[in-house]
Amino acid sequence: MRDVLSTMIPCTDCSERRSDLEGTGHHVVDCREDPTLPGYCILHYTLPPAPRDAAPPAIAATQAQAAKAIVNIFETAAVRGDYGQVTLMPGDTGRLTYGRAQVSLGSGNLGRMIDRYCATVGARFAARLRAWLPALTARSAAADTDLKLHNLLRACADDPVMRDVQDAFFDEAYWEPAVRAAARLGIRSPLGTAVVYDSWVHGSWALLRDRTTGTGTLQALGEHEWIQRYLLMRRDWLATHPNPLLRTCVYRMDAFQRLVAQDAWGLPLPLVVRGLEISQATLTALPPGCYDGPQPGARNLTVQSPLQRGLDARLVQLALSDQGCDVRADGVFGNGTAKFIRAFQRTSDLPETGVADAVVIHKLMAMEG
Repeated sequence: MRDVLSTMIPCTDCSERRSDLEGTGHHVVDCREDPTLPGYCILHYTLPPAPRDAAPPAIAATQAQAAKAIVNIFETAAVRGDYGQVTLMPGDTGRLTYGRAQVSLGSGNLGRMIDRYCATVGARFAARLRAWLPALTARSAAADTDLKLHNLLRACADDPVMRDVQDAFFDEAYWEPAVRAAARLGIRSPLGTAVVYDSWVHGSWALLRDRTTGTGTLQALGEHEWIQRYLLMRRDWLATHPNPLLRTCVYRMDAFQRLVAQDAWGLPLPLVVRGLEISQATLTALPPGCYDGPQPGARNLTVQSPLQRGLDARLVQLALSDQGCDVRADGVFGNGTAKFIRAFQRTSDLPETGVADAVVIHKLMAMEG
């Protein structure tokens, strides 16, 4: 049985999203008003049974990567996406959000994704994250503000297993339904599919699709004209939305309109979106903020110029966080981390150098939670 996924939507969008999911082969389990957020619903659904429909032939693997990269840039300002990004924005109904496509605690999807990670063989941080599963599943407010959890999530981005789980989860929840929704409407171009994907991630695709179709069907207007009308319709909707966070997102439509102006319907590489290059090199690079080395103890960590970065710095910071230090586990060894190292050395009867040498790292790793 496929996982039950969920999405948080305004109650006014419930019937449209239900119709769109059912029309693309999904099974809608239920749609219930969120007791903690009046006016918002949590819609639960399952994916279509296997074998799933293939993507339209026009969407080759490279163009699919490019389409996903565009939305990654919108969501986390990174071509590959920021797998370790932890965000809590005031007024965001999703509350705590995490990862490449910013999956949210409020929708319940963060708990589901972490549960999937913990159940995956080889997941490095599974044992530590399992302790948080009850709070994540219950969408507990404690998860919004707990710095130890946030640092643990940041560190998980270094684990290739977590990156694979995020990719699969986001594809199932957003990319695959968007491809079906685009195909159902008659959209075949990679750029048009990217527009639908962005709306599926960002919300209210069905509402704006129907408003645009009210000005003319895709079959009557042609795909290119319909997409351009949709972009204008959605831009106006965003610019005048009562939610100020949505009003700041008109840049997404502006970026798509620039690609239309460049006649980039096939998403040929390389592309530049919001100043970032999408190319074969950037699509295959290690994601930003992720580290595959050095291993802890392989070098002394000290404040220097340029600042030392890496997996060892991240794990030292994570261990300090476990000891109650207010440190951000970003993998960058700076003055703040050195200050906490000195404090740890003081309480451990070690010379207060601020240098994380092999002795300090060994002691910290032995204490990690």
